[in-house]
Amino acid sequence: MATLARLQARSSTVGNQYYFRNSVVDPFRKKENDAAVKIQSWFRGCQVRSYIRHLNRIVTIIQKWWRSFLGRKQYQLTVQVAYYTMMMNLYNAMAVRIQRRWRGYRVRKYLFNYYYLKEYLKVVSETNDAIRKALEEFAEMKEREEKKANLEREEKKRDYQARKMHYLLSTKQIPGIYNSPFRKEPDPWELQLQKAKPLTHRRPKVKQKDSTSLTDWLACTSTRSFPRSEILPPINRKQCQGPFRDITEVLEQRYRPLEPTLRVAEPIDELKLAREELRREEWLQNVNDNMFLPFSSYHKNEKYIPSMHLSSKYGPVSYKEQFRSENPKKWICDKDFQTVLPSFELFSKYGKLYSKAGQIV
Repeated sequence: MATLARLQARSSTVGNQYYFRNSVVDPFRKKENDAAVKIQSWFRGCQVRSYIRHLNRIVTIIQKWWRSFLGRKQYQLTVQVAYYTMMMNLYNAMAVRIQRRWRGYRVRKYLFNYYYLKEYLKVVSETNDAIRKALEEFAEMKEREEKKANLEREEKKRDYQARKMHYLLSTKQIPGIYNSPFRKEPDPWELQLQKAKPLTHRRPKVKQKDSTSLTDWLACTSTRSFPRSEILPPINRKQCQGPFRDITEVLEQRYRPLEPTLRVAEPIDELKLAREELRREEWLQNVNDNMFLPFSSYHKNEKYIPSMHLSSKYGPVSYKEQFRSENPKKWICDKDFQTVLPSFELFSKYGKLYSKAGQIV
C-alpha cells in the first residue's frame, strides 16, 4: 500500500518529466525521419530508373527482331511478285509466239490455199445449181397449183353465175338468149345453163330484238334498261282487283337511270387542271427562262425578258391565290370535306330506296 501511495504522489512529477523528455526528442525524431525518407526516395528512384532502362533495352531488342521479321516477309512477297510477273511475261511471250506460228500456218493452209479454195468454190457452185433447180421445180409446181386453184375458182364462179341465170335457159317453145336460131351451134353458156341447177331463194334471217337482262337493268347501261310491254294485251282481259299498279310503271320507277349532278359529272380536280393548262400555255411563250450569258460581250447591253410566269413579284404562288385562298384559322372543324360517292355506290344506295318504294306501292 505504501508503494502505491508513493507512486500516486509521484505521478504528477513523472508525467511532467515524460512530457519534457518527449518534447526534447521530437525535433531529433523528425530530422531522422526526413533523412530516412530522403534516403528511401533516392534509393527507390535509382531502382525505378534502372528498371526502366532495362525495359527500354528489352523493348528495343523485341522491336528490332519484329521489324526485321516484317522486313524479311515483305521482301519475300516482293520477290514472289517479281518472280510471278517475270513468269507471266515469259508465258505471254511464249503464247504470242505460239499464236503467231499457228495463225501463219492456218492462213497459209486454209485461207489462202488456192487448190483448196478452188475445190470449195466448185462444190459451192454445184450445190447452188442443185438448189436453184429444186427451187425452179418448186416454183413451177406452185404456179401449176395456183393456176389450178384459179381455174377451180373461175369454174365455181361460172357455175354460180349459171345457177343465178338459170331462168334464161331455152325451152321447146321459146329459145333462150344464148340459143339463137340464127346460129349453127348454141352458145357455151347455154350448155352451162343446162348442166347447172337453179339457185334456190333463201329466206332472210329475222333479226331478233335485243332483250335486256336483269344485269343490264341493274347497271343502267341505257335509257331503255327497264322492260316495256310492246305487245298490247287482249281486249277481254280483266283488270287486277285492288290498288295494284302496272308492272311496267313499277319497273320504270324502280330502275330509272341516274341523272348525275354537275358536281358528279365534272372531275373534282378541274381547277387544278385549269391551272396546269394555263401555266403550260404561258411557258410556251419563252423557250428558256434562265438568263443566257454568252462568251462574248455582244449581247451584254440587251435586257433579259422573262416569261409571264416569272415576271410577277409574288412568284408562281400567286396563281393559287387568284383562284382560291385558304385560311385555316376560319375553319370550323379539323375534318376534311367528304368526297362525292361513286356512281355505283349512289345507285346501290338509291336503288334500295326505289325497291322499297316499289314494294310499298
